[in-house]
Amino acid sequence: MAGTTTGQPSPQVAYRFLGKSGLKVSNICLGTMTFGKNSAIELFNGPTQNDEAEAHLILDRFVEMGGNFIDTANIYSFGISEQIIGNWLQKQKRENLVIATKVRATMGQGPNETGLSRRHILQMCDDSLKRLQTDYIDLYQTHGWDSAVPIEETLRALDDLVKCGKVRYIGVCNVIGWQMQKIVDKAEALGINSIIGLQQQYSLLCRHPELEEFQVCRNEGIGVLPWSPLKGGLLTGKFQRGVKPDSEGSRIGFVAAKESGRTFQSSPGWSKYENNDFYWNLVDVMSKVAKNHGKSVPQVALRWLLQKNVVSSVIIGATSIKQLEDNMGASTGWTITKEEMEELDTASSEELPYPYEMVFRMNISRKNPFNGPSSFVENTQE
Repeated sequence: MAGTTTGQPSPQVAYRFLGKSGLKVSNICLGTMTFGKNSAIELFNGPTQNDEAEAHLILDRFVEMGGNFIDTANIYSFGISEQIIGNWLQKQKRENLVIATKVRATMGQGPNETGLSRRHILQMCDDSLKRLQTDYIDLYQTHGWDSAVPIEETLRALDDLVKCGKVRYIGVCNVIGWQMQKIVDKAEALGINSIIGLQQQYSLLCRHPELEEFQVCRNEGIGVLPWSPLKGGLLTGKFQRGVKPDSEGSRIGFVAAKESGRTFQSSPGWSKYENNDFYWNLVDVMSKVAKNHGKSVPQVALRWLLQKNVVSSVIIGATSIKQLEDNMGASTGWTITKEEMEELDTASSEELPYPYEMVFRMNISRKNPFNGPSSFVENTQE
């Protein structure tokens, strides 16, 4: 690997601004939901959860390859993920890293141990700082909407955390279009720090955020951070029609084997896809593109996201060094062609409902460079 003038190895990632902020992050972000095992929560008790030693090896390799962006949440394994990262951080140069975590989930038994109230946000921030063993959080994100709390209360609490130095930037996760616009408008009206990032599920099998939330992001300069980019493993190309996934080898297989039949957005039920022609056709197109470039199917799924102009960084999960290195191979050094992007777009698209089809069609030729980005046309980046 070629060296730089400083004698350090060249990073194997690209760096992008997170939205319109001045913060630069690696375009691959390491998600850490798989760090730590907690038998009390089904989602964090699967065979693909990492112990602390394994997690530290993955973190080490991620940084060696140039990654600087790490995402966690207080609810991940009920605080264990943050603890694992905190122990690892003690061996790192803190200022070289961008650490993101989240708040909203229920973290105790009391009536105030959940949501986005001022009380809960301030307490949870202090608790996360202790587990992470750091003085500040680079990106503090609301982990969803809270219908019980005025958005003014939430935004002012987050702004106070920025003003006192405990948080550098704020973001949101898992919201719908009107909520997204209201957050932006309310912060502007209050004259306080607004959000710089939206963490939202987005993949070739989950494109509906393009209809609302991402339109807000383009217009307001907010960077998108896709989570579950491989849809729980469905976009890895490793599954075969008619063959049930191994319950010990994947999250999809683990969920499929559970008698309860419970599924999650990040690991949907296998029964929904095993005989789904739309899904298998998409995998065929991805496999063809992968072959064209000498890349893996997961790399194609990640690269497709990275070439969407609203995306700042893609959040990957890695349960092994091998998986991490393959995913990082999507970061830089190659490009899916315009024709291939269009083919992937077509294979992953479903019929647009009213009024989206009508609105987009009416505006496809209405480009005005003095009126900001053309939300409906300029959808990809190199």
